[in-house]
Amino acid sequence: MADIIDTLAQIEPGSALDQIRRTRQQARDNAQRSFEVLFEPADPGTFPLAERYAIAAYTVSLQASESPAAAFYTELLEDEISPELAAAVAELAARDRRPGPYGEYKETGLAAESEPGPTVSYTPKHRPAVIDERLAAALEHAHLLSLHPRDAEPGHLRRLEAAGWSADDIVTLSQLISFLSFQIRVVDGLIALKRAKS
Repeated sequence: MADIIDTLAQIEPGSALDQIRRTRQQARDNAQRSFEVLFEPADPGTFPLAERYAIAAYTVSLQASESPAAAFYTELLEDEISPELAAAVAELAARDRRPGPYGEYKETGLAAESEPGPTVSYTPKHRPAVIDERLAAALEHAHLLSLHPRDAEPGHLRRLEAAGWSADDIVTLSQLISFLSFQIRVVDGLIALKRAKS
């Protein structure tokens, strides 16, 4: 498929930004390969595409609601899986979007820079019915890694395990969330550079 970052940032072949990206061809290739492995696996195993797209739409909307990446993943979820699920995920992301990041530094010298912030708990009472317990735990994890990475504790992994996530799927879930944080920053940075050059 076409390079996803080029697609999201609307980079034309031969353009100045295309030439800039070609100076880091290995990084470009690795970013594309990461997208394909995480979102187009030949065998998604016990981590189905529906969950991957829902978590992506939530994570990107939570961190960068105005980015074209947010619209891309929301439309992917809506078109390929379920408009109802896409609407539910968008509702939660809009409700719980915050500037961030938050968290407490455990190092004495950095304690003054700690920033408290809200966390989320998507119990059945606090989520749309279309989002089941397993997906709710994954969205909570996405919120944690996106806005509270310093607060991650073993108890958060136990929450995922209790909701049915295997160790392998927890690793893939965390990789997916981390990749999206990287991707939206690259896309938004390229768009800003494109505007500055026009």
